[in-house]
Order: sequence, then C-alpha cells, then structure tokens
Amino acid sequence: MGAMTSADFSPRLSFSDGTTIPQFGLGVYKVDDAAAAALVTGAINAGYRHIDTAALYLNERGVGEGVRTADIPRSDIFVTTKVWNDDHGYDQTLKAFDRSLELLGMDYVDLYLIHWPAPARDSYVQTWKALETLKADGRARSIGVSNFQVPHLERLINESDSVPVVNQVELHPWLPQSELRAFNSAHDIRTESWSPLARGRVLSDPLLAGIAAKHGKSPAQVVLRWHLQLGLIVIPKSNSLERIVENSRVFDFELDESDLAAIATLESGERTGSHPDKVS
Repeated sequence: MGAMTSADFSPRLSFSDGTTIPQFGLGVYKVDDAAAAALVTGAINAGYRHIDTAALYLNERGVGEGVRTADIPRSDIFVTTKVWNDDHGYDQTLKAFDRSLELLGMDYVDLYLIHWPAPARDSYVQTWKALETLKADGRARSIGVSNFQVPHLERLINESDSVPVVNQVELHPWLPQSELRAFNSAHDIRTESWSPLARGRVLSDPLLAGIAAKHGKSPAQVVLRWHLQLGLIVIPKSNSLERIVENSRVFDFELDESDLAAIATLESGERTGSHPDKVS
C-alpha cells in the first residue's frame, strides 16, 4: 500500500490562529456514504491531504473510514466538517459536533464550520459560541463559517470573542465574490471556494477552452489554477477517482496576466446554489 501513496502535492496556507490548511482539497458533497470510503482513500493515496465533508452530506462515516484506510497518518490529513442549520444554537451544536465526531471515528477535526448563517433562525451567534468552546477544548483545531455574507460576518465579529479563520462560499469565474473576498482579507479570514467549477457548467465556455488549449490543460484545470492564483482554498468534487486525480494536476503550469484578465470578463453574478439569505 505504501508504494501506491503519492507525495502531498498541495501548498499549505496559514490561518490567523496559527494552524495551516492544504490549499487544494477534495469536496465530497453528493458522494454516497458507501462510496465515500474508497474515494477518500484513493484521493489520499493520490496525494490529497484535505477532505471537506458536512453533517448534511450523510457521508461522515465513509469519510472517516477512508481516512483510516489510507496509508497516511491521521495527523497528516486535514478534515473539515460542518454543523447543519437544524442544529443551530449552543447546546444543539455541541451535540451535533459529538455526532459528527462519532460518525467520523475521530477524536478531533481540523476545521469545524457553520454550514449556513440561516439568518431567519437568528441563532448563528450562539452557534459560533459553541464552536469557540469546541476550539478551546481542542476538539476542533480551527473554526470558521460557510456561506456568510458581510453583514453576518460583521455581527459575528461584533458579538463574539473570535474571528472565523475561513469563510467557505460559492465562488467561480461567474461569481468571483470580489467584495466578500476583500472583506475576508481585511479581517484575516481565508476565502475557500465551493462549487469552484460552477458544478461543471462554466467549463463549456469557449474562452476557457482557448486558454486550456494554450496551456495543454483541460478547462477544469484552468479554472482550478485560477482559484489557486487568487490565493483561494479550493475543494473540487467528483465521484470519479480518475477525475479527482486529473483535477489535482494544476501545479505544473501558470496562468499569465492575459489569461487572468480574460477569465475576469466571465463574471455574471450567476449562482449555481442558493443565496445565503434565503437558506434557513
């Protein structure tokens, strides 16, 4: 098994709390629990060191099994999971975290996120206070948020004792989130991209095909490289190990200024997921 294992390919970025995260990871949204173990093991053996799951995905058990089966120490793998909207509130969040940890079969996670602000529930501040407790206990090494807009972040920062280390949001060439990225950056919050390929829909754009041909790469590799060069953490997902390996081959080329300028023209504001204010 050891001979199959590739070296870690991803650079690590530092968080404001002093920990680090592999910049390139694997998302497992809509990966069946039964399939998750083999997929995660395969990805780790191909060099991935960062796996992103969530209670909502119903595959934490498979992810944990995949991490244990891989021929890499747990301490070398960065695991993220998230609390779902139904479990907002201080006590509920602590219980939800215990459940996630039990399913993962781990005694800590590297990063625990509030999955959505769910502003209609008006309980994300209390939820955040539970995350602060989990961090103080050492069971969540770092804590952050997902899908938070500027007003949600401002409220958290004003009403609690710590700032999220990361904000994971929908982000791709159609939706580059420039204003939110600037706010995150000003507060030492890393930005992490989910749906980095706009669920594959952006890949049919002829402009990206032209850039891909120029570099001898696929449109997906061009877009993933774009995320990396913007300094973003990126977690593409796939149900195919072959595609997962292909996605990671983005460290042997660089987009030039004309490529980046061309990709910037694709901004349309189009989302593939819901607006955070509408998710409860």
